[in-house]
Parts: sequence; C-alpha cells; structure tokens
Amino acid sequence: MTEKMWCLKRCDLFAQLTPVQMQRIESRSRTRSFSARSPVYLPTSTADSVFLLTSGMVKVCHLTSEGKESILMFVEPGELFGELAIFIGQARDEYVEAVSQSTVVMIPAKEIDLLMSERTDVAMGITKMIGLRRQRIERRVKNLLFMSNRERIVHLLLDLAQQFGREDNDGIHLRVKLSHQDLASLIGSTRESVTVILSQLRSEGVIDYGRRKIVLTNPARLARSVNRQPSRNAHPNPRLLPAFGTG
Repeated sequence: MTEKMWCLKRCDLFAQLTPVQMQRIESRSRTRSFSARSPVYLPTSTADSVFLLTSGMVKVCHLTSEGKESILMFVEPGELFGELAIFIGQARDEYVEAVSQSTVVMIPAKEIDLLMSERTDVAMGITKMIGLRRQRIERRVKNLLFMSNRERIVHLLLDLAQQFGREDNDGIHLRVKLSHQDLASLIGSTRESVTVILSQLRSEGVIDYGRRKIVLTNPARLARSVNRQPSRNAHPNPRLLPAFGTG
C-alpha cells in the first residue's frame, strides 16, 4: 500500500471505498508538504481541489476589510478542508496557512463530486461536516454580537477543550498551541484584552497558561460561569476530532 493510499484510508469518509474507487482517487490526487507558517493556498486561488491533511496542523483564516487576520478553523490530520470547492468552483475567499510542518493530499474537486454521486455515505458525510462547521461559525458570530470579551474567551476555551483537549491530573491541556494574538483573532478582540482576561481567569484558579500552552484547571467551574454544561471528557484521538469553525 502506498503512503498516499494509507493516508486516504485513514480519513473516515474514504475508509469504506471500493478498491477501484480508492485507486481512482489516489491516481488523480497529489501530495504536497508545507513548512510552518507557509501558505497552503491564498485568497483568490482557484477552488478546484479539496485537501486532506495527513500530518501537521493548518489554520483556515480570513482577512478583514482592515487587513486583520480572523482565524476560522484549525485542522488536524485525517480532516478535510477547502471542501466548498465541490460546490462553488470559483476563487476562494479564505486562505490556509501551515501552523507546523504539514503534508496534504490534494484531491480534485470533480473527483469528490463524482464520489458523492456514487456513494450516499460519502455525500452524507460531507454534508454533515459542512453543516457542523456552519453551526459552529454561526455560534461564534452570535457570541461576537451578544457576549462580552470574557464570555467569548470562556466559550472559546471550552470549545477548544472539547475538540483539542487532553485530560491530565492537573486539568485539560489544549493540544493546539495558541498565542494571545491567536485567541484574539478567534473571538474578534485585541491581544491586550485577551491577556487581561486570561490573567483574571488564572487568578481565579480556573485556567493556567504559559508560552503557547493553556490548561483548563477547573473546567466545570469555568463552564458554570457562562451557564454551560461542562464537557464530559476530552477526545483522546486526534482523528475523532471535529473541525473547529468552517472551511
């Protein structure tokens, strides 16, 4: 089995494909690697491919009218991104940047479209993925409109704990490494405001943080502070994580 075939089989959407379908996808796809902080694609790039991340991590971003970065989503291995190319087929609005050394399989959008016409399970899987991402981004927009900076930060930390959390004796560690500016870009705030709020939360004993490291030391209390049910547990397997935001 080739490395590309192995990577495709690791994606739940493709796990049940027939050998003929898998070989067709593999033969028409290509693999590329990107160093940390390098662009995978840029705004106005032609939306003719869907990407499967096989190693590393990438972030999907949008530039505001003022030229500021707004982070829409983080993607981990085994997840698709750029999937709207299946339906739109025009220039992209967002851009994607590698957070760490990353490798992707670039699959022609027309091949995914063909696969969706052949297999209802693939079509349903992609539809559910897009729906879930839209639901999350809509919730973030509502938070942005109706919540204070503190409430937005708390909800964001709880969301990240559900998606990128690793439980340990001292709390839930976020596997995604975020700077204060990254957090600000995720909630539409400023780095200075985020720093002040994180300091307050640490003094209250509900989180701890260091250089690009965040631990939810009392997630139940943190959730109660925004009238939210605490997460039952963090996902131990990165491949089972839903994507954060939208693509």
